[in-house]
Amino acid sequence: MHASLPIAVTRHATASPAAIDLTHIFDPEVQLAQWLRPVDTVISDWLETHVDALGCGFRQSLARGARPDLGGLPPGPGRDALADDLSMLVDMLRELLDADRVGVRLEVVRKAMCPRLHVDRVGVRMLCTYRGEGTEWVDETHVDRRFLGAAAGGASDECSGLLNPGHRIESIPPFAVALLKGSLWQGNAGRGIVHRSPVVARPPRVLVALDAGWDC
Repeated sequence: MHASLPIAVTRHATASPAAIDLTHIFDPEVQLAQWLRPVDTVISDWLETHVDALGCGFRQSLARGARPDLGGLPPGPGRDALADDLSMLVDMLRELLDADRVGVRLEVVRKAMCPRLHVDRVGVRMLCTYRGEGTEWVDETHVDRRFLGAAAGGASDECSGLLNPGHRIESIPPFAVALLKGSLWQGNAGRGIVHRSPVVARPPRVLVALDAGWDC
């Protein structure tokens, strides 16, 4: 067994065992902030037993004070723990961004959803992988943005010129909570964390994506 690579910390990406350090995302230079936390075995064990009952996952839009509805899933301590964890993440994102509502998208995937390196056209998105490998990302200093998207000409990430020599593909650990800044964050045009979905080696992968919303 190979030892895990150390968690990368650069001026563009932070990682901390303290949830409060997710506020580093407000630093103009930071494109990725990670709260490193241990695997919750109550949730992970429940998923191992009941992952097929999740189907393709679900989407819910939660106003202030609302909790995710997991009532259609198999009961047990794991379901309750997952509901509590999702509620906490919703509250964190709402407080961080002063949002009126939060969209929760729980994905159950059997192959990489976004296998090419890209930048999201959002302000900021929160991700947490509950089962399987975490989202992969590359530090700003290791990419040549001229080759993002269609400019790659259909070549793979590794062959398109997007990745600089000596680059390293990083991975957000399972159960870590990550804030990924996109190109629509104020003053962040032409930037945003470059990332992709990992290969799903042991399907299915289960992750949650949360997006803030504001009522006009």
